[in-house]
Amino acid sequence: MVKRLYGFRKGTRQKLSKHFRDKGKISIRKFVQTFKVGDKVVLAAEPAYQKGMYLPRFHGRTVEVSGMKGRCYIVDFKDQNKEKSIIVHPIHLKKWQK
Repeated sequence: MVKRLYGFRKGTRQKLSKHFRDKGKISIRKFVQTFKVGDKVVLAAEPAYQKGMYLPRFHGRTVEVSGMKGRCYIVDFKDQNKEKSIIVHPIHLKKWQK
């Protein structure tokens, strides 16, 4: 029998797809956006750019920036009762609006 393979983006056809009006070139502004330590941001994946992407199960979470590692940001959040921190490229982050 053939071994069943599960990739990083398995089961994310709707979750990691863009609206047809948003397709096209990625704005350079998203690459160079900056955040300060303590800022609240939302994990909003850019499906056309896979580098520095987080696990799709965290899509839509509001997280807090705790530092930088290279060009990426370290963000902290609580997953059920565990404190977690992940490294995310700034293109996959959006400023949180109240």
